[in-house]
Amino acid sequence: MNLLYPIALTMINGVGGILARQLLNAFGSAEAIFQEKKQRLERVPGIGELLATEIQRPEVMRRAEQELAFIEKNQIQCLYIEEEAYPFRLRECPDAPLLLYYKGTADLNARHILSVVGTRHATRYGQDAVAQLMEGISEAFPDTLIVSGLAYGIDVCAHRSALRNHLHTVGVLAHGLDRLYPPAHRQTAIEMLSQGGLLTDFPSQTNPDRPNFLKRNRIIAGLSDATLVVESARKGGSLVTAGVALSYNREVFAFPGRATDIYSVGCNELIRHHQAGLVSSAADLIEALGWQTDSAPQATQAELAFDDSPETACLVACLRAQSPLHINVLAKQTGQDIAQLTNLLFELELSGRIRTLPGNMYALS
Repeated sequence: MNLLYPIALTMINGVGGILARQLLNAFGSAEAIFQEKKQRLERVPGIGELLATEIQRPEVMRRAEQELAFIEKNQIQCLYIEEEAYPFRLRECPDAPLLLYYKGTADLNARHILSVVGTRHATRYGQDAVAQLMEGISEAFPDTLIVSGLAYGIDVCAHRSALRNHLHTVGVLAHGLDRLYPPAHRQTAIEMLSQGGLLTDFPSQTNPDRPNFLKRNRIIAGLSDATLVVESARKGGSLVTAGVALSYNREVFAFPGRATDIYSVGCNELIRHHQAGLVSSAADLIEALGWQTDSAPQATQAELAFDDSPETACLVACLRAQSPLHINVLAKQTGQDIAQLTNLLFELELSGRIRTLPGNMYALS
C-alpha cells in the first residue's frame, strides 16, 4: 500500500491517535483525508477550522515524504494498523499507534510474548532473577519473544539474557530509529537486529525526551500476553507499564522481594493489592499463563455430537488444532470480534466444553 498518507496522518500537529481515528472513520482512508475539502474536514468532531488548516499545510506532506525516503533507504518496516502484519495484540488496545517503525527479524505476532520491565537500578537479586527466568523460558518455550525498553537496569538485562539464551527480543524505543539511547547499549541493539529487533512509533528526528518514555510504555504493555515487573521502587516507569497492562486487561506478574529492599517495594505493593501475580521462577510464570507443552487433546465423539453454529464450530476447531490459545489469537483465527467471541466462549464454558486459564487463555476440556 501507499504509506505516504498514513505517515502524513501522524505528522499533523494537534492530531493524535483519537482524532486520527475519527478522521479515518469519517473519510475511509488516510489518502481521502488529505484529498478532502477543508469545509468537510471542519465538520469532523474535534477538528474545527484550526486543525483543518493544519491538515492541509504543505509541510505535513513534505515531512511525510522525508520519512518515507528515510525508511526506504534504511530498510525499515512501516506497520500500519490496518495491515495484517501489525501486531494483533497491540491492535486490540484503544490507544494503539496508527504506525509502527520496525527493524528486525522477530515475529511481532509470535505465539508467546512476554514484556519484562523494572528499575534502572537493578540489584544482583534482580539480575539473577532475570537470568534464571530467561534460562527457564528458553528451555520450555524457545519461541518466546521478550519485549522491553532497552533502558538501563532490568530492561537491558532482560535483552542480554534473552540473547544469551537464544530467545528473540525486541526493544521499544522512545525516539526515532535514526538514533539510539542510551548510546552505551548500542552493541546490544546491534545484536538484537539479528535476534529480535527495534520498534518505535516515533519518526526519525525525534529525540528521547522524557514524555516519550511514558508514551512508549503502552507499546511494551500492549505487544505482549503479560508484563512481568522484576524490581521497582515505590514509583517508577515499570509501575506505569504495569498499570497500562492492567487497563488493557492483560496479565501482570511481579517478583517479590524483602520488605526492606527499596527496589522491591513496588513489586511487593503490586502483589499486596492483587494487581500482580507472584512468580519466583519461569515455571511459576508458565503455569500462571497457561502455557502448556503437551499436545492438544484429541476430539471425542461427544464433541462431534453438538449441533454447533458455524461460528462456534470454527472456534472449537481452532482450539482442537491448538490448545490453549489466547483470546486475541482466537479472534484473529476465527475472524470474530472480541465481544462476539467472549459470548461464545462463555457459552462453551457453561456447557463444560472448554476451560478458562489465567492470562485470557482457553483450552478444550
